[in-house]
Amino acid sequence: MDKLREKILAGERINKQEAVSLFNWDLVTLGWLASSIRWRLHPEPVVTYIVDRNINYSNICISGCKFCAFWRPKGHKEAYVLSKEELTRKIEETIALGGIQILLQGGLHPDWTIYDYEELLVWIKTHYPQIWIHGLSAPEVAQIAHNSGLSIKETLQRLKKAGLDSIPGGGAEILVDRVRKQLSPRKCDSATWLKIMETAHELGIKTTATMMFGHIETYEERVEHMLKIRDLQDKTGGFTAFICWTFQPQNTALSHLQAVGAVEYLKTLAIARIVLDNVPNLQASWVTQGAKIGQLSLFFGANDMGSLMIEENVVAATGVHFRMQEEEMQYIIEQAGFRPQRRNMWYEWVNDG
Repeated sequence: MDKLREKILAGERINKQEAVSLFNWDLVTLGWLASSIRWRLHPEPVVTYIVDRNINYSNICISGCKFCAFWRPKGHKEAYVLSKEELTRKIEETIALGGIQILLQGGLHPDWTIYDYEELLVWIKTHYPQIWIHGLSAPEVAQIAHNSGLSIKETLQRLKKAGLDSIPGGGAEILVDRVRKQLSPRKCDSATWLKIMETAHELGIKTTATMMFGHIETYEERVEHMLKIRDLQDKTGGFTAFICWTFQPQNTALSHLQAVGAVEYLKTLAIARIVLDNVPNLQASWVTQGAKIGQLSLFFGANDMGSLMIEENVVAATGVHFRMQEEEMQYIIEQAGFRPQRRNMWYEWVNDG
């Protein structure tokens, strides 16, 4: 333990076996180590956040993921596709609140092709050229390519030309196919998720990476997921941030599972900060953990509070409803001893208002 601790403090890269062993360490030690890395990467006492809105343009999806309470099949009475009027209202509300970005995601639509997504992206950029579109996900890109008879590269090139600015890390869950086959068998496999991200990075499209844990995965599989992100980041440098959050079982096909608590979340966050030595930013998942654990995350490796989330629907569908006004987020950051700072997707600081 002492040898590994010194290795981490020296900034040396740890291997899979060493990373897995960290789950047996005490919480305080892991937080201390993760904080030491956070301060080495970000020596200024600043915690960033972005003002944006999650817009789920549709909930129609063929994936049928067991962990999701949001999706609906085509033809369901609760299935929807947002109208242009609804999109207009949501985007204009976002701009009025100082928002600079929309997180645009939906399901794996059985019928939509590249033309539908191009039309949507062009419409948004034509009417709101100042809005950054952090949109779609690797599984959505895979579905678009499949429905359109295009390669991944062709699909991404066309989406970028139409107005896609960056890609969120959604749909990663756990990048181990044993887990994916049980949780989301109709969704792209881990190799395809990684290939889409690699191709996006090659095309100059920055992305984030995510991990949704606390369901059927093992500690070894959590670490395997992190190492796949680390390996790709070594190759491309295209990930701006890593975000991990806990599975919320309510209203899902896995509602019999017990939700993991704050200690498990903080341990995993700290280990991610230790393992992902080449990913510059880690976000606190206050949306699933609440404001107080989000605040505590700042001492377990996180240097960013993520999105203000003017709107969020997917986690909310599980019955978890944590929300924050900007003043509260700033207060929480300040009370933790940091200075709050708005940012953009590239983690460049932007002026308030």
